[in-house]
Amino acid sequence: MLEIKNLCCSVVDNDFSILNNFSLTIKEGETHVIMGPNGTGKSTLAKVIMGHYKYKVLDGDILIDGESIINLDVDARAKKGLFLCMQDPVAIDGVSNSEFLRTARSSVTGSKTNLYSFIQDMEQAMKDVQLDSSMMHRSLNQGFSGGEKKKNEILQMKFLKPKYIILDELDSGLDVDSLRVVCQNIKKYMDNNKDASLIIITHYPRILEYLKPDYVHILKDGFIQYSGDVNLAFDIEKNGYSSINSLAGDDSFE
Repeated sequence: MLEIKNLCCSVVDNDFSILNNFSLTIKEGETHVIMGPNGTGKSTLAKVIMGHYKYKVLDGDILIDGESIINLDVDARAKKGLFLCMQDPVAIDGVSNSEFLRTARSSVTGSKTNLYSFIQDMEQAMKDVQLDSSMMHRSLNQGFSGGEKKKNEILQMKFLKPKYIILDELDSGLDVDSLRVVCQNIKKYMDNNKDASLIIITHYPRILEYLKPDYVHILKDGFIQYSGDVNLAFDIEKNGYSSINSLAGDDSFE
C-alpha cells in the first residue's frame, strides 16, 4: 500500500506550499487518476513521491507498506518498487539503452543480469512496444521522437517490474496508434502483476478508455477536492471543471 498523508511541499528555494495537506491511499491492484487545472501540483506530486531534488517536504509523510520513504533518495525509492514514467524523459548521450536497462535491472534486483537472457528479453520487449531493435544500441532517448521516448519508458517498466507505477501525462505527444500500444503493454503488465498499483496523471480521459481506473481525483489548490469514478473524467472533458462545482461544494472551482 502507498500512503500519502497530509503532504505539504514546495520547491527548495522557497516555502510556498504547492501541495497542501494532500492525502491519498492507494491499495495494491488499484488504479487512481489525478486530474486538475494547469498549475495545481499534479506533476509536483509525482516528483515529490520519487524524491526529486528540486522539491522539499514541509510536512506530512509518504509511506510504502507502512514505512516512511521521506528520507530515502531516488535510488532507494526505486528499489522499494516506485517507478515514474516521466512527462519529458531525459536523453543521456553515451549511455546505450541496453546498458542503462541492464544496469538498472541489476541495481533493483541486487543481482547480476545474465547477458544472453537479457538480450532475448529486450528483443521481445522492444517488439511488444514496437520499437526498432536498433534502438537497443542507441544512446538513451538521444534523437528519439516524443512517442519513442514514451515507449522507451514503458520498456523500462517491463524490465524493472515496479509495484507502484506513476504515469505523468503519458498521453501527451502520443498519436492514437502509439497510445494504444503503450496502454496495451501497461494493461498486460497490470494483468500479470495483480499486486501492482497505478497512478495516472492526465488532462484527457482518452487514456482511460484503455486503462480503466478505480478512482478519479480532482486536484486543486494542492489537495484533492473531489473524487469519483471514471464518469467524472468524461464529464470534465465534456463540460470542464466548472461542471463539478456543485458536487465539490466550491463555487470557485473552475
